[in-house]
Amino acid sequence: MTPTQIKICGVTNATDARACVELGADMIGFNFYPASPRYIEPTIVRGIVDTLPTRICAVGVFVDADPAEIHKLAKTAGVRCVQLHGHTTPVACSDLAREFRVIRALSTDTRFEPEQTGAFPECDVLIDAYHPELRGGTGQTCDWSAARAAMRYTRFLILSGGLNAQNVGRAIAAVTPHAVDVCSGVESAPGVKDHRAIKNFIAAAYTAECLVHATSTHKPPHNVILSEAKDLGSLSEQNSSK
Repeated sequence: MTPTQIKICGVTNATDARACVELGADMIGFNFYPASPRYIEPTIVRGIVDTLPTRICAVGVFVDADPAEIHKLAKTAGVRCVQLHGHTTPVACSDLAREFRVIRALSTDTRFEPEQTGAFPECDVLIDAYHPELRGGTGQTCDWSAARAAMRYTRFLILSGGLNAQNVGRAIAAVTPHAVDVCSGVESAPGVKDHRAIKNFIAAAYTAECLVHATSTHKPPHNVILSEAKDLGSLSEQNSSK
């Protein structure tokens, strides 16, 4: 069984980054979108990235940025992975993928079709909730059924959107993503991480993964997956309250 990876996004300082590492995160996201309340200067990120273990994937988050700007800021920050929101084209993603690990972020709005993720074969795909103004960190959940359907078209799918310790178990059971991404669900305020919430989130994700693996040999019908997800969510809630 390949473990479900954990991505903590919207980190704004070294203390929170260190806590993410110590508590078991695999990926840490730094927001380079100036309009975001979680924005952090790439030069500051460089100082944080230089202290991270090599196993940690540092991710630079961009919104409708020019490819040349993405390249420049990613190099300045020392990140090897870029997460692209907005209207970045498949061609631009392919070009950036020659040098970086690329995560193409897509939202489950009314126009979303799961097969659209196949337009980015050289990228990982992050499925997020739609918001008319915000790009990530909305606290809203995405369409899990659409995310699950997208799994067949992607090499690596990251589930995002409104996840927290109370619902990540249900999300993992419903979608079985390669990774889960959390931002506002582990914060006390925008850009300020709650370390206890991070611990509870990771514990809930681990518990759900173990239960999904234990039941996978029975290969339940697709129409009972969401029912099992409710049970996992209840267990996650119990664990997070401890």
